[in-house]
Amino acid sequence: MPTATNETETGGTLHQTAQMIEKARWAASSFATYPRDSVLSIVEAMAKAAAAESRRYADWAVEESGFGNPDHKEIKNRLCATGLFDHYKGENFTDYRIEPETRSVAIPKPAGVIFALTPSTNPVCSVFYKAILALLTRNAIVISPHPAAKACGADAARLLARTAEAAGAPDGTIQVIDDPTMPLINSVMTSDRINLILATGGSPVVRAAYSSGNPAIGVGPGNNPVYVDETADVARAAKQIVDSKAFDNAILCTNESAVIAHRAIAPRLVSEMKRQGCHLVSADDRDRLAEHLFPGGKFNISLLGKPASVIAESAGIRIPRDTRVLLVPLERIGDDYPLSREKLCPVLGLYEVADREAALTACRAMIRNRGAGHSAAIHAEDPAMILRFAAEMDVMRVVINVGCSTGAAGFDTFLGPSMTIGTGFHGRSSIGENIGPEHLVQWTRIAYNAAADVPFPDFTGLALPQPATRPRLPEGEIDYSFDWVGGRPSRPSNAPDVEEPVPVDADALRAEIRQLILEEMRAMQHEQR
Repeated sequence: MPTATNETETGGTLHQTAQMIEKARWAASSFATYPRDSVLSIVEAMAKAAAAESRRYADWAVEESGFGNPDHKEIKNRLCATGLFDHYKGENFTDYRIEPETRSVAIPKPAGVIFALTPSTNPVCSVFYKAILALLTRNAIVISPHPAAKACGADAARLLARTAEAAGAPDGTIQVIDDPTMPLINSVMTSDRINLILATGGSPVVRAAYSSGNPAIGVGPGNNPVYVDETADVARAAKQIVDSKAFDNAILCTNESAVIAHRAIAPRLVSEMKRQGCHLVSADDRDRLAEHLFPGGKFNISLLGKPASVIAESAGIRIPRDTRVLLVPLERIGDDYPLSREKLCPVLGLYEVADREAALTACRAMIRNRGAGHSAAIHAEDPAMILRFAAEMDVMRVVINVGCSTGAAGFDTFLGPSMTIGTGFHGRSSIGENIGPEHLVQWTRIAYNAAADVPFPDFTGLALPQPATRPRLPEGEIDYSFDWVGGRPSRPSNAPDVEEPVPVDADALRAEIRQLILEEMRAMQHEQR
């Protein structure tokens, strides 16, 4: 990852990024005045351009990051392009809403400038997803791709920027940081010139976003159980679970970590899973695999998103050539047993239980073990059991009779299609839903007196006031100097006055963010070496 080598180079990079953010602010001010038909035309053009390049970016992402499946990444890229647009094009985030029953009118207000961090696991589809959501709600967005996949992510962002501007969006509505570094990310996240951070990535990045002092939407890790009940269609459940775990080599945070199987159907389930490409690991191989997958109790990041064959070979385990998923019998479930944790690779735990009570206990234990608030799945035909399962799991989404990877992400269900999964209060996230455009816009409410004798007028057909001319970028270079003593860049001299931020312990905040972000960046750099 390129880093600054001296103060001059650092200052230059920070100064360029400050220019980028200020350009985004002017673009956001202009874009906020666009009518709905113009917004939809711009976003539709973006979605079509993204879909047309989905395969090229899928190959590029796998080549650059070293993990995942290009066929499956192409599917995700398309789903986050035209699939995403088709899902939301019927919703209106630009016009005011008249609500006579509550004697109110709601006026949409975009967030403004969104700073979006994208992960190496889904480097291109996350760019498509966040940019489309941002523009559907008339926001500007500055994208910071993960250093392990920055080339493909930055190129995808530039494709969308060119397309949006050609379709009529203001210059600077979509911008990208080509070479993200720690001081630069620190500067942007703590800057009072952005309005919202949309963070997807490892826990260090999400914690840093929430610690920045700016509004942030972040997510927590998953450790998703899938319970196969005695009433399940076993053959169908086996196929869906294996397909889900094999999808993009289990790189999605919504993938299944372990199957909890009712004893009455466990032998049939294992047999069917073998037919679908699972290899059942022996007890000796399990111990060898556990040490290889979690050396010193920490996940071996070099195995992230690798195929089952690569993982088995590197662990010294012989498996059939057509193996898609390594099925590993678990001795127990608990914080001290790494195999029961999240595994972002095609290694799937198997835990047999005597009855439903034991199944619920096991699933709850998995969720407590670093998966609170995320997702769970159940394969069953008994609605009473399904209702109880959902009520007892401390997660924000429970998918039924479907693979968890794409089901919880909203692509095989009617949940919102998403690459950012809110984990709610249980998972220490500000939002408990799949993140959608509704989370990037807020509404000013005109609220009338509730008394019946106070008239509520007819607002039908009235237009919101528009500026005589849309804002334009100031002439010449923006004067934007940096004050690192204060911990955040100074305000440009030609920008509108805003209220001063509440003073913070900038040195402590910067040190915390430095430690958290470097933790993830070093891990990903280690993989590349």
